[in-house]
Amino acid sequence: MLLSRHLTLKHAPHLSPFLNSPGLIAPTLSRKGFTSTKEPYPHASRTKFCCEHKDLGHVSFVGRETSETSSSATDKAEIESISSQTTTLEDRFTLVTEAGQNPKNSAPPKIQKVISLLRDDPKEFKKYYEPKVLSLGPIHHGKPKYQLAEKYKNELTSEFVKDSGKDIRVLHKKIEENIKELRDCFEEEVTQNYDDKALAWLLFVDGCAILQYIYCHTNNMFKELNIKTDSVAFGQPDLFLLENQLPYRLLEWLMSLSVKEKDLRKSIEDYIEGHINVPMDQHSMCCLDCVQELRAAGIRMVRSKNEKCCLSDISFTTLACLGYLFLPPIIVDDSTRPKFLNLIAYERCLDFKNDFGVTSYISFLNSLIDEANDVKILRKAGVLYNCLGCDEEVAKLFNEIGTNLVPNTEIYNYVRSQIQKHYMNKWMNWMAQFFHDHFSSPWMIFAFCGVLVGLGLTAIQTWFAVHPAK
Repeated sequence: MLLSRHLTLKHAPHLSPFLNSPGLIAPTLSRKGFTSTKEPYPHASRTKFCCEHKDLGHVSFVGRETSETSSSATDKAEIESISSQTTTLEDRFTLVTEAGQNPKNSAPPKIQKVISLLRDDPKEFKKYYEPKVLSLGPIHHGKPKYQLAEKYKNELTSEFVKDSGKDIRVLHKKIEENIKELRDCFEEEVTQNYDDKALAWLLFVDGCAILQYIYCHTNNMFKELNIKTDSVAFGQPDLFLLENQLPYRLLEWLMSLSVKEKDLRKSIEDYIEGHINVPMDQHSMCCLDCVQELRAAGIRMVRSKNEKCCLSDISFTTLACLGYLFLPPIIVDDSTRPKFLNLIAYERCLDFKNDFGVTSYISFLNSLIDEANDVKILRKAGVLYNCLGCDEEVAKLFNEIGTNLVPNTEIYNYVRSQIQKHYMNKWMNWMAQFFHDHFSSPWMIFAFCGVLVGLGLTAIQTWFAVHPAK
């Protein structure tokens, strides 16, 4: 008669409490297997225990009648299998002791994935840890969404090799010879799926591409490579992601082999400085104040005088202490959203070379419109015709379609610079602010004029009282 009883353990280290607990089965090890010497359970008095080790993560105990025997060699192998999977209490003591003796911070931190505590945050921060356009290093390599960036990386690598004055084999050999050291810069789980050759090629391409990217960015050379502005702009934040980092020694080795080593190092310094410090030429930045803030600074919204104006017909002029921003009129209705979204999509087609005119216009208008009151001012100025119903819907429309746009800053660069100059003139700002605060309505102007007339009449009356007519 065969007695069956299975105890399934998910982890092999959990075996030791069962093997070392005399109150449970109190086994005695022998060459023939586990034989119970105590009888904590009456039904177990005639039972011998043996182990069937199915895999590393699953162990089963099967009870059999003592009359059923197995060969000595089989039982011995089973015992050795259990012993190899069992962590004794002494081993655990040793593990804890050694952990306390390890020097703190003895090695620099390695490139690794974002910890699950942050990645699984319910606030949906996960999207801020993953690249949007550009994948660097082994963590996100090979994902379909980054295939376009792989094409650009090959082009940038080709340019880097040309500018380096070295053969591509010489550059790659340097990386291949030091791949062990580079592998140690990453957590083991990050590179475990890459052999040395695959990892060396991956890091070689990424290292060359990133150096050339930074060099082209600081020297405005992307147009020569036919790389679109939006791809450049969206790729920039990806360089600062934790999971997109590359070992700096990789860049050091590649730069040291290039004839442009000094220029490459200088470009890295300029690139980092440009992302930390506020540029002096602030009018080239992409954001403008909304209509209400511009109006408070003495800038009025005016419909463009050109009847056949296009979207780019935006100009700025000053008169006395006031500024006037001329904008082309636009009708906003149900067709506005799909029309502009598809025009923007057309401008971003990879094979379409253009100046991003529609994208730049929507981005400019989006910076002016923040809420319903901004729409109201534009509507009263004849710049915007609202056919949607309420001003809130118009503001929401431009805020939505104006998201994630990369405008051509050169189109409205002059207008931005003129507006910035107006802001920098403190005297004009003070005067404009005074008129905005005290003469924002015709009634206040009439009241002020009445006060002036009253003061004038009082002064005349006083003068005649002091100097009566003879």
